[in-house]
Amino acid sequence: MEVGIFIYDGVEVLDFSGPYEVFSTANRFVSEHIGVSLVAPTHSPVRTRGGMSVNPHYSIYAHPHFDLLIVAGGKHQGIEKNPIILHWLAETAQHTRSCASVCTGVFLFAAAGLIDEMKVTTHWEDIDSLKQSYPHLSVIENSRYIMDQNFTSSAGISAGIDMSLALLRKHFGVNIAKTTAKQMEYYWSEMEK
Repeated sequence: MEVGIFIYDGVEVLDFSGPYEVFSTANRFVSEHIGVSLVAPTHSPVRTRGGMSVNPHYSIYAHPHFDLLIVAGGKHQGIEKNPIILHWLAETAQHTRSCASVCTGVFLFAAAGLIDEMKVTTHWEDIDSLKQSYPHLSVIENSRYIMDQNFTSSAGISAGIDMSLALLRKHFGVNIAKTTAKQMEYYWSEMEK
């Protein structure tokens, strides 16, 4: 399984590092290899919202085929209007089994026209903006993550970890998801279910 996480200047650190940790940790417990990589507009280092410099594994111009594509949130306003990025996202999503967004990453999928009429969520602070900008979406409040068909969206920042564990459960079963959460010493409320 190949997991690609799209990052860009202004990305929120935990939006990409949380899912990265979930899938790379799960790789210890599954028989099928899980590859996890960071994809960015170019090969240049990405400067996160908090000022960290991150080296992507791939650019949008050359990367492996992904089974799961996650778009991280952050300062999305500029990248959301970039036609090159939106074209790449639309093209890549067409050939990807599952797509997901953390926090404001959902704005990119909406701008690319990929999630019309779907149920989605985002960070509580951005709910109204998402509703106003994309009225054709069914925006759900007060939810850690929402799964609708092959698209999953999460609320802000740490909710991306919950979403990634849920995606892990969907692909590999509840035992792998619970084992991964325990290994990460992460309290996942769904472990009690």
